[in-house]
Amino acid sequence: KFDLMNLAIIGASGKTGYRVAEEAVKKGIRPKLLIRANSVLPNTLSNELCCTISLNDEDSLDRAIKDSDTLVIATGARPNIDLTGPARIDACGVRNLIKCCKKNNVKRVILVSSLCAGKLIHPLNLFGLILIWKRLGEDSLVNSGLDWTIIRPGGLNEEEEGLSKLGIKYSPQNTQEEGSIPRRLVARVCIDSIFTTTSIGKIIEITSDENTAQQTMEKSLEGFSIN
Repeated sequence: KFDLMNLAIIGASGKTGYRVAEEAVKKGIRPKLLIRANSVLPNTLSNELCCTISLNDEDSLDRAIKDSDTLVIATGARPNIDLTGPARIDACGVRNLIKCCKKNNVKRVILVSSLCAGKLIHPLNLFGLILIWKRLGEDSLVNSGLDWTIIRPGGLNEEEEGLSKLGIKYSPQNTQEEGSIPRRLVARVCIDSIFTTTSIGKIIEITSDENTAQQTMEKSLEGFSIN
């Protein structure tokens, strides 16, 4: 049953991650919330479900991921004068998580990445070549042998109002280069992908606008090829 799913969410205190957790709770799931030290959860989520981890500490990751069967990776380097963040978090951190997933029999992984991941000439790469490191993190998952889905959202915004007017544009990898999407919709796509078997083995790019028809993820993915 969905309410018995052993779901873990890493990056659960982040702007996208906490919304993934809230959407999971709406589905009747009690996710384990994996957060870094000194992170603060919004009051909509229970600290009882928290587990403190470090992406560079395998023991803490093993303890946190143990007994989970599904993991949503919603971590991401934040803008900082330390330009090593994308390499440490989006590439090495994801690689460490995948290693721990395989060791602890986590079967299903959903990774939140970014539109244009892997593209060299892009303004976002002024921040520590972030799109290059995100692509390397994706590659770790694609080559893992796990059941994976990679979600590449466009520009993220904090909108919470008027979401019912927006349709989500789903497309295969490297077919969208611009556009935006509210973090709340990204969170819903993450949870939907858990229950949509046709999302397994796919890199899915998503943006949203009022001109895109609203339909289920399953319907939207019809005709997608395995990447």
